[in-house]
Amino acid sequence: MRIAVIGHVEHVTIARAAALPRAGDIVHLDGPVVIAGGGGGIAFFQLTMGDAELHLFTAIGLDEAGTHVHHEITGAGATVHAALRQQPHTRDIVVITPDGERTIFVVGEPLHPQRDDRLSWDLLASCDAAYFTGQDPETLLAARQARLLVVTARRREALARSGVQADVVVGSAHDPREASALAVYAVPPRALVITEGAAGGYIETSDGRQRFAAPAPPARIAGAYGAGDSFAGALTWYLARGLAIDDACARAAEHGAAVLRGINPLEHQLPLS
Repeated sequence: MRIAVIGHVEHVTIARAAALPRAGDIVHLDGPVVIAGGGGGIAFFQLTMGDAELHLFTAIGLDEAGTHVHHEITGAGATVHAALRQQPHTRDIVVITPDGERTIFVVGEPLHPQRDDRLSWDLLASCDAAYFTGQDPETLLAARQARLLVVTARRREALARSGVQADVVVGSAHDPREASALAVYAVPPRALVITEGAAGGYIETSDGRQRFAAPAPPARIAGAYGAGDSFAGALTWYLARGLAIDDACARAAEHGAAVLRGINPLEHQLPLS
């Protein structure tokens, strides 16, 4: 099985804080860890936990942060197709409060591959699935050549501009950028999957809605960062393997819940089986 991920991977520092800052505060961040993350990165690393031939299409800034990200993704056992950018790589600061919730500060614009980057775009036509979290509608057209196309709900604008129909759009009801209904899409996907945390989520198609349950969360939620993107990566994998969408959502929900056990989601992602 061959799967592609198209989108951004960011230099992410995750740390705990007693509370989010108010005006004039000085906030101390405790126990920082640094990973290659972001929406594309977390889904990518979740997909490395399976046995698919994996390809990542991304862009890398030419600075220390970009070097670190490039080292992490090329060491993951996948094929990386990376465009180089003459600018600093995007950095994220993720603050985890005692309730496990995460707040993300993004430094700079996320770096995405573009269709005019000299990357192996023709390879997408041979992919069993593509997960898209990019920005360029032309790369979305290229991704549509894959047998299965899964798109994050954050990229609704790119999806509309491309004019393609996604097989699945996936997002979170708790993220204003992602909460949506089938009717708001210019070209509705075949299925819209919206997660609702501990309440599970729902699948909306032209036939209506059906719900799926979430597994029991850990006794203590250490950090919510990466749960949605781990779900999306796992969902792509299970759908590519041929599972029905309700079964795929139920299995992917286990992967989303698993990363709640720590602040570093990459340490807690489950193998895909």
